[in-house]
Amino acid sequence: MKLSTLKGFSPLLLAFATLLDKVNVVRADNPLVQTLYTADPAPVVYNDRVYLFTGHDEDGSTTYNMKDWRLYSSSDMANWQDHGVMMSLATFSWANANAWAGQVIERNGKFYYYVPVRRTTGSMAIGVGISDSITGPYRDALGRPLVDNNEFDPTVFIDNDGQAYLYWGNPGLSYVKLNQDMISYSGGINKVTLTTQGFGTRNGNAQRPTMYEEGPWLSKRGSTYYMTYAANCCSEDIRYSTGPSATGPWTYRGLVMATEGRSFTNHPAVIDYKGNSYFFYHSGGLPGGSGYQRSVCVERFDYGSDGSIPTMTMTTSGPPQLGTLNPYVRQEAETMAFSSGLKTETCSEGGMSVGFIDNGDYIKVKGVAFGSGARTFTARVSSATSGGKIELRLGNVNGNLVGTCNVSGTGSWTNWTTVTCSVSNASGTQDLFLKFTGGSGYLFNFNWWQFSQ
Repeated sequence: MKLSTLKGFSPLLLAFATLLDKVNVVRADNPLVQTLYTADPAPVVYNDRVYLFTGHDEDGSTTYNMKDWRLYSSSDMANWQDHGVMMSLATFSWANANAWAGQVIERNGKFYYYVPVRRTTGSMAIGVGISDSITGPYRDALGRPLVDNNEFDPTVFIDNDGQAYLYWGNPGLSYVKLNQDMISYSGGINKVTLTTQGFGTRNGNAQRPTMYEEGPWLSKRGSTYYMTYAANCCSEDIRYSTGPSATGPWTYRGLVMATEGRSFTNHPAVIDYKGNSYFFYHSGGLPGGSGYQRSVCVERFDYGSDGSIPTMTMTTSGPPQLGTLNPYVRQEAETMAFSSGLKTETCSEGGMSVGFIDNGDYIKVKGVAFGSGARTFTARVSSATSGGKIELRLGNVNGNLVGTCNVSGTGSWTNWTTVTCSVSNASGTQDLFLKFTGGSGYLFNFNWWQFSQ
């Protein structure tokens, strides 16, 4: 049964989705997620795939109303699979609010999720989730905070010698050296002196630096350590400093992304993947977006010959796709480059599925390699109503129609069936649009799909 009769989007977001359905335009691939608002990106490369952990801004928020953390993954930086909620405030019995910016790291087959939350006593602290799988679920590793410092925004890094570091801070910057167990530390808390270590000068407010503000992200390239961070509250931009070790000394290097868009905060992350470098951030890029309804985006970039990070601007196109998507193996319906109108939810068959589908909603799947041609299309669906149709279109949402699958009612939202339809004139590599049509109200749920040759 559906858990809600509302899509959960703001009226402006729904109006935007309707407009996209009615005109042939190039569909943006930034922001990466359109089914809800995401913030504070924390990507990690694992088993040749990018796993993107995010915060979640609740619809209609006018403050930082955040209750859980979400996970998405991709092998081509264009089509992202939704893995749902990996951890929530309920994971920590001693916390009651502020599921803010965290980061995951792997060590010895375990995955550690460092997150800031508000204690039931009212102060901020950093807790640790732990899991045997990168996709979770994560459980409380300690039953108490790791660091009880009334600050937030942790970033975690393991150096080549095996030493792990945990940094955090707003408006200061502090770190500890984590022990091998990753849930304790030695040597006490170290505070970075921002004004003497390359993070900017102070303005008239003695408590706030004009450069570093929050959201540190520690990374390494060659022998150089990079500290990328949000600066100049508020509105924030993104800047970076470099050093010869994970603890500095730090030298200010420059601006990565100027203040832009409808969000007055930003939050950086930098990774290398398949020979490319990527910068993740958040914006207010979705309709209804703001400083409290943000959306994660990504750009590809090249380091300068001197190791510098270039200044970037926010785009709607995002990075180029790496390779293509194979339609002849099962693809999860919640894997998409862009979508309109619909949402994702926990599937009764396991994993996630696409639901809350209305007439005219669609999913875009980028760079689908049909090769010499597809003959049939199969989908796993359920419907407590009279169902609808899946139109298979190429190029854009109103592009060439290559097949139509009829979906009948199955008696309930959890009674799944498989439908198949013929396909013609689907060859080469093209963007696939799965357009959903039918009557009024929710049409059906959608679990997975696959073409055959």
